[in-house]
Amino acid sequence: MHLDRRSFSMALAAAAFGVAGGPAFAQAGFPSRPVRMVPFGTAGGPIDSLARAYADKLQARWGQPVVVDAKPGASGTIAADYVAKAPADGHTVLFTLPLTHVNNVILQPKLPYDPVKDFQPLSMLATGGPMLVAPADAPYSTVQEFVEYAKKQPRGMTYGTWGNGSTAHLFGELLKRQSGANLIHAAYKSEAAAHTDMFGKVLDFAWANPSTARNQSQGGKMKVLGIAGTRRVSAMPQVPTFAEQGFKGFDLDSWIGVYAPAGTPAPVVDAWVTALREITAMPDIAARLVAFGFEPLGNTPPQFLERYQADFPRTAELIKAAGVTPQ
Repeated sequence: MHLDRRSFSMALAAAAFGVAGGPAFAQAGFPSRPVRMVPFGTAGGPIDSLARAYADKLQARWGQPVVVDAKPGASGTIAADYVAKAPADGHTVLFTLPLTHVNNVILQPKLPYDPVKDFQPLSMLATGGPMLVAPADAPYSTVQEFVEYAKKQPRGMTYGTWGNGSTAHLFGELLKRQSGANLIHAAYKSEAAAHTDMFGKVLDFAWANPSTARNQSQGGKMKVLGIAGTRRVSAMPQVPTFAEQGFKGFDLDSWIGVYAPAGTPAPVVDAWVTALREITAMPDIAARLVAFGFEPLGNTPPQFLERYQADFPRTAELIKAAGVTPQ
């Protein structure tokens, strides 16, 4: 499956004006059985952890079990395809990053799902950016020092991310192009798996979400060089952005979003949107998002679509600038 920019925009407009379909029924009838939230990261990873925090709140709110069923691998395609093909009744939703709905659209022409037609956006919960990290004993402490060191390594330097085409991968390749250093990418199923290999000296450096970076740096295992995105984060306010260190093109924020299958009835969509927005505004959840390096948002489906539409061409530009080719 592949969408050019014109057909993408047309499909997106159709989604915006036909947000939900299917038979109408009383919102009070939902949920009628256990709810399944599907993050594409591994169990115990940052996205899985945040999904579980939301699941606890939803379970208390709805009085039904809310199960978090992580489905890692294939750059999020497995999780997204699972939800796309689930019954459109609101009992199965996707908890995801831009990888499944923006990056993969550009980089994987034969996706098993259509990111616009097969999904109903519910809410973009938060925005943020990944951090460039290295082992604590690395002989550099800033992005510029890292670049100078990397350019002197005849065999290059290897790094890990949580998937081909992920925002971290794009930023890694953009840094490679801008610096002239030989940076070699390795895709993993999870952030944690990449970090394990970095600590084991299989990889030279990696990318991390701010929460992991903070915990591992406080534990003396990891050094944080810089953060991508538009701003510093309160979880680690001392870490400067790439822009502050003189590197351009790294000011694209990532986000966490929740999708239901297309055709989910409007009352069910409303129940999800109301719940997600109210939970995101809860002090303990907002604090948890901030601790993970995200800015709490909790917007509506039309606002989610608007942000998604704006991110699509920017991500395409980043992919082009990074030199990452379709798979």
